[in-house]
Amino acid sequence: MKTSDLRIALFSGNYNYTRDGANQALNRLVGSLLDAGASVRIYSPVVAEPDFEPTGDLVGVPNIPMPVKGRGEYRLPTGLGGKVRRDLARFRPNIVHLSSPDPAGHAALRWAQEHDVPVLASVHTRFETYPRYYNMAFLEPLVVRLLRRFYNRCDALLAPSQSMIDELLAMEMHDDIGLWSRGVDREIFASTRRDRAWRRALGLADDDVAIVFLGRLVMEKGLDIFAETIVQLRRRQVPHRVLVIGDGPARGWFEEALPGGIFVGFKTGAALGQALASGDVFFNPSVTETFGNVTLEAMASGLPVVAAGATGASSLVVDGATGRLVPPGDRGGNAGAYAEALAPYCTDAALRAAHGAAGEARAGEYGWEAINRVVAQTYVRLVEDRRALQQREAQAA
Repeated sequence: MKTSDLRIALFSGNYNYTRDGANQALNRLVGSLLDAGASVRIYSPVVAEPDFEPTGDLVGVPNIPMPVKGRGEYRLPTGLGGKVRRDLARFRPNIVHLSSPDPAGHAALRWAQEHDVPVLASVHTRFETYPRYYNMAFLEPLVVRLLRRFYNRCDALLAPSQSMIDELLAMEMHDDIGLWSRGVDREIFASTRRDRAWRRALGLADDDVAIVFLGRLVMEKGLDIFAETIVQLRRRQVPHRVLVIGDGPARGWFEEALPGGIFVGFKTGAALGQALASGDVFFNPSVTETFGNVTLEAMASGLPVVAAGATGASSLVVDGATGRLVPPGDRGGNAGAYAEALAPYCTDAALRAAHGAAGEARAGEYGWEAINRVVAQTYVRLVEDRRALQQREAQAA
């Protein structure tokens, strides 16, 4: 079987209406599959003004605003509905790919089982950690059980880092888990994108050390730990500035917590590459990522990285060579430990340069073409395995 023989039904809770790392990876995947001759149909919520145009054919699924305070920009797919079921019947997929364990994902899983179609699920975020950031940590064991039930009903899983695979195996989410890593666009992210004039326009002197935050401004990205760490650095009188790239519902809270911080808002493409490379140290205390796209982008931009030693960074950052990994606590670690890790980069230009260059070299190992080929190969394996099983069952009957 070839990639061009695949007919893939991809279900996503957010394919293009709000830009994030997961849907950027999914859109790149679909582009690679289409280039290889595969047929792909995407099922996801559709809005009037999405953040970007989708790659491939997108079919809307029933949805409602996310019923969680501070996440109203996200949509919750509520199921399939008659229109989607009819579209699936016409499309006749031979593989179903689920990227989110939401109600539509559960319904698509049931549809696939009813039609004897294999299912691959990709894991993009640490959903079980989210209750910690909304004062509902007591729900975490329940979320783990629900995720375990969902993923074990699939034929296989893909995770973006070996550390995440190890976590999923330990939680007994599945025993067939492959690695679908992430790539980085070296045309956009590179140390050569650093722009002193852009920095100066923001009020950053050439010798200022800018600690960078990049990401969606929501609490589960570790905003509170980031802010507490900056307070610790100020108390220790460690010279630094703060540069925040991104936007989101918690921006007001973050601005109040970081007086004097420079907020440049949401950036994409060349403007994002310019902003990131114009920083000096990247700080990412989040423990919710399964890979850490922003961490890889910062490395490619020549920045040393200080991050939580969790699934989002532990497979990327080489502690003591490309940055520092700090053992995480419940929500990202100890602010004092992060301050201790950041302080040397704020005062030692040679250390910044050495670890930044090492990180940029390591980022060169992550190319999209080879990475996405792994997914296509997994699709083919699952389809061939299902056909072989069907043949054995037919012969036995």
